[in-house]
Amino acid sequence: MTRKFTSFALAGCLGLGLMAAGMASAQTAKVATDPSFVPFEMLDQDSGEMVGFDMDIISEVAERAGFEYDLNTMDFNGIIPAVQTGNVDIAIAGITITDERAKIVDFSDPYYDSGLKILVSADNDEVETVEDLAGLKIGTKIGSTSFDFLTENLGDSADITPYPGSSDMYMALMGGSVDAVFYDAPNVAYFAKTRGEGRVKVVGPLYEGQQYGIAFVKGSDLLEPSNQALAEMREDGTYDEIHSKWFGTGSE
Repeated sequence: MTRKFTSFALAGCLGLGLMAAGMASAQTAKVATDPSFVPFEMLDQDSGEMVGFDMDIISEVAERAGFEYDLNTMDFNGIIPAVQTGNVDIAIAGITITDERAKIVDFSDPYYDSGLKILVSADNDEVETVEDLAGLKIGTKIGSTSFDFLTENLGDSADITPYPGSSDMYMALMGGSVDAVFYDAPNVAYFAKTRGEGRVKVVGPLYEGQQYGIAFVKGSDLLEPSNQALAEMREDGTYDEIHSKWFGTGSE
């Protein structure tokens, strides 16, 4: 299967106009992802290729569903609008399935169970729950469900700063610009075990049990074969192999 990798600017994306909702499997699908959601998608500095859990998932899904794809990167905040307008055909970027998003894009069957967690400095023993974040500076990601959750539950009682990339908010935490980060559990845990080891820690319960799905243009002909591919991957153990590769354990 042929795959191309293209850096895709949002400004150019939104000016391209509408594309047809469905597409034949023989065509090349334009796939969008966020380049900074480790370990789901990230740029390998040596090869210059996007790698990660989601990248292995979409590669296997495309192979089984019988389509080729052109991979494009953009800020997470622009991904759902890009699918909605038809400027891309598919998006995979740790996208939480929500009722609001499902009104404007079609989602695959869930392929990953997640939620939201708090990250603080390693010497912070005062924060254990979301309620403890009141009056503090909190970093999260633009356009994410974590930002929505903080806004709904803390409102004006905390200084909520949305960052364009996950690395930005983590650097803000370690640099002292924010007191905590609130974001998707697997990404938070991965950072705590890698670049943030010894400097930050994950605290508190898992909030907002969530599921990730692959987003498609409404009415896409690729949705059904992709769901079938995901089901086959679960049944034959391929999903578990990919999960173990990036998370060290079997599937949830």
